[in-house]
Amino acid sequence: MTDTTKPLAISAPEPRTLDLIFTPEALDRLRTRYRVVEADPEDIAGLGDAVLSEARYIIGQPPLSAETLARMPKLRCILNVESNLINNMPYDILFARGIHVVTTGQVFAEPVAELGLAMALNLARGIIDADLDFREGRERWGGEGNASARLLSGSEVGIVGFGDLGKALNRVLSGFRPRVRVFDPWLPASILKEAGVEPAPLDTVLSQSDFVFIVAAVTSENRGFLGAEAFARMRKGAAFILLSRADVVDFDALMAAVEGDHIVAASDVYPQEPLPADHPVRRLKGFIRSAHRAGALDSAFKKMGEMVLEDMDLMDRDLPPMRCKRAERETVSRMRSKPVSVN
Repeated sequence: MTDTTKPLAISAPEPRTLDLIFTPEALDRLRTRYRVVEADPEDIAGLGDAVLSEARYIIGQPPLSAETLARMPKLRCILNVESNLINNMPYDILFARGIHVVTTGQVFAEPVAELGLAMALNLARGIIDADLDFREGRERWGGEGNASARLLSGSEVGIVGFGDLGKALNRVLSGFRPRVRVFDPWLPASILKEAGVEPAPLDTVLSQSDFVFIVAAVTSENRGFLGAEAFARMRKGAAFILLSRADVVDFDALMAAVEGDHIVAASDVYPQEPLPADHPVRRLKGFIRSAHRAGALDSAFKKMGEMVLEDMDLMDRDLPPMRCKRAERETVSRMRSKPVSVN
């Protein structure tokens, strides 16, 4: 296969890079099999017809106009490696033309779920505070150090959202034998039951759980839907763990519920990232903080590249992509997550 006969792939994966998402061996396979044209996401339209007319794949999630798409007759698939489906392209045109839009976001499910488990255990057993006390010589030995401790084993757990992350979270929790209730209005009850969890209304998930995990994507319908009333319905002393996106929560109300000693909380995501140095959550007792790092493992990034190559190989053989998750025409335009700016 000569360079001129190789399928053409436009690479615009910002904020990712090819070196981040491909191992050296996988990147060599990509460049051997395809003509790779690297571009700034904002400059796709300026690549010229010689490139656009031949492009079969786009690796990334650049903004695309209807006019630019009209110049790309051979486009087969947009492979989103940011993870969020961003409302920056005319999805109706893509679906009408049979162009696949897929995302590799599932690579983050397992590492985020594991950090969520760690947060829950920390909130249940006060591990971080106990360590800090020990360093300062004010540790409390034995039972004195367990005044507010509880077991995750056999507890009642609520999960809001049951996509890839919710399913991964349920798997890592399974060894603790919890009773798991799930609220996800986009899934029928039978799917939840088949996964071994109990479908439940949001109020039940909030009011009947010792630990509540928020793993729902941000949509046009659920921005800020967890506010003061939601936190007031939670059991006193319950743990609230935010793992998906901060926009599903009224963050000020969450901080107020923690500051009032009604609940404890942990979060990997924030309304503004990076967070200002003077943000009050930095000093809030009863709140565990993580700097949007739950999924950012090199092993997860490299898995992205393998998924991309596998699906491109399938499509080269006129088969549908199977490894990445395909966007659905009914829901893709409802997604409202903010693009990430830091890997």
